Amino acid sequence: MSAGYDIPEAGGERKQQREVRSLNSVSWINRVALGDILRRNARRYPDKVALVDGEVRLTYRELDERCNRFAHYLLSLGFEKGDRVVTVCQNSHEFVTTFFGIQKAGLVWVPVNPALGPDDIRYILEHSEARAVVADDLILADPRRRQVMVDAVGHVVEISYSGDEPRHGVPFSAALEGQPAEEPLVDISERDLAQIMYTSGTTGRPKGVMHSHLSVFLATLSNIIEIGMKRDDVATAMLPLFHCAQHVLTTSFFHIGARNVILRGFDPVQLMATIAREKVTWVFALPMMYRALLDHPERANYDLSSLRYCLYAMAPMDEPTLRRAVAELCPNFALGTGQTEMYPATMLFRPEEQLRRFGSYWGESALINDTAIMDENGRILGPGEVGEIVHRGPNVMIGYYKDPEATEESRKFGWHHTGDLGMWDEDGQMIFLDRKKDMIKTGGENVPSIKVETVLLSHPDVAGAAVVGLPHPKWAEAVTAFVVPKPGKEISEEALLEFCKERLGGFEVPKAICVVDQLPLTTTGKVQKHVLRDRYRRLYE
Repeated sequence: MSAGYDIPEAGGERKQQREVRSLNSVSWINRVALGDILRRNARRYPDKVALVDGEVRLTYRELDERCNRFAHYLLSLGFEKGDRVVTVCQNSHEFVTTFFGIQKAGLVWVPVNPALGPDDIRYILEHSEARAVVADDLILADPRRRQVMVDAVGHVVEISYSGDEPRHGVPFSAALEGQPAEEPLVDISERDLAQIMYTSGTTGRPKGVMHSHLSVFLATLSNIIEIGMKRDDVATAMLPLFHCAQHVLTTSFFHIGARNVILRGFDPVQLMATIAREKVTWVFALPMMYRALLDHPERANYDLSSLRYCLYAMAPMDEPTLRRAVAELCPNFALGTGQTEMYPATMLFRPEEQLRRFGSYWGESALINDTAIMDENGRILGPGEVGEIVHRGPNVMIGYYKDPEATEESRKFGWHHTGDLGMWDEDGQMIFLDRKKDMIKTGGENVPSIKVETVLLSHPDVAGAAVVGLPHPKWAEAVTAFVVPKPGKEISEEALLEFCKERLGGFEVPKAICVVDQLPLTTTGKVQKHVLRDRYRRLYE
C-alpha cells in the first residue's frame, strides 16, 4: 500500500502510532474533504433516510457505510492517492456510492457521459490515465464500448440495473462485500484534486476540468445558503449525476442533511407520481420539462402541493410558461447558472425577481464569487455596456488537465472567462445576451440568438426552438430558426414569421423558420447548435 494512505489495521502499537501521526497533521486539523459530508451526517442523522432509488431506501448511516466499503475496495486494489477512476453510469444509488467512495479513498473521480461514442470514451480514459472503470450493464452490453474500457484500463466494476448477473466485470455488490464499514484513514488536503469533468466540446476533443475538494465543497455551502435548502427538503435527482449541475445540487442536499430521490431520466408521469408519493419539495428541471408537466392531461390526478421550490437552467423560460408554472405548479421558481469550469451556481435569478422583469435574466452573483462584465482589453464595464461575463472565486477550476495554454487563456486579466456575453441592468441584475460564438452578425447588426428564441417559445404552439446564424450571400449570416411544435399542433412558417415581426426588430426576424420533429440535444438538454450549423450550412445556397 502506498505511503500516502494510513488505513486502519487490526490492533498493534504500530497502528496506533501511525494513526496519531496522521490525525495530528495539518491536513486533518484543517480538513476539507467531500467524503466528510456523509460521515458527519451519518453521525448527526444516522437513521434519517438520505437517498431513495425506487424500492431502495438508504439512511445516512447506511449510505456512508456503503461509500466507505467501496473506498476500501479501491484501496485494496493498490491504487495510490490521486489515481483516476472513471464512471460511465446512469443515475442510481450505486452511482452515488461510487463517486463518494472514490473521493473518500483520496482518488479522483472522472465522470463520463454514457451517451458518448467509443472513440470519445477511449480518449477520456487514455487522457485521464484512468486505473479503473465503474460502468452499468446497459453500457457494457455494447461490445464496442465494453472493449474500449477493457482495453484501456483492464479493471471494470459492473453495476447491474437489469437484475441479471453481471457478466462483464466485478459485480458492484462483490466489490462491497467483506470491506470495512469504517471510513478509511486517508490524508486529504483541501486543494487535492477531487474530480476531472470533461466538457462536452462542440469542436475538437473535450477538455478535462479539474476541481479540488475545496471548490466543490464551498459551492455546496453557497447553494445551501443562496437557494435556501432545508434539512427537511425532499429533492429530485433527475438530470444526469455525471453533469456538474445535478451533481452539485445533489451533494448540496446531502450536505444539509436532506433526502435525495434518484430518477433515471425525465418522464412526466413518473415525476408527478414521485412528487405525490415522496412529498417532494424541491425539483431541478429544464424549462421544456416544466412545460411538459403543465400541459400533461393527467396532471390533475397527482397531488403536487408539496412543491415549494423549483429551479431551472440550461435555457430561458418564456413569460407565459413561467406565469403558469408559478400559478399552477410551485410558488417559487428560480434560474441558476454556472458551468463545469466555475462550479455552480455562479448566478441566481431569484424567485422574488421572476415575475418582476422578463427576458434572459441571470440575476445576481452567488455568495462565494465575484461577477463582472469585461471588454476585450480587460476593462471592467458598467451598467448597460455589453461584454464578456467573467467570475472570480474559490469555485473556479484548478485548470484544464494537460492543457496549460487553454488554462491561461481562460484566466486572462485575473478573471475566469465564461465565453458568455451579457450586461448589467440599472438594478444590478445580469442580462445574458448570448454565447460569444452564438451571437449572429447579420447585415452589420448583432442579433442575440436567445432573444429570438424567447419570442418563438412564447408562441402557444411551439414546444422548442433554436436559432443560429447560417452563411448567406447577402447578409453574411442569416438569422435562422428551428422550431418543434407541441404535440397535436401544426405550425405555419408564414404565421410564425408574422408573430416574430410583431415582437422583433426587422433585422432580428428570422430569414427562414424550419419546422423539425426534434432538436439535437445533449443529455442535459442543451441544444447542440453546432449540429444545426453543420447540417444546414448550405440552406441559402
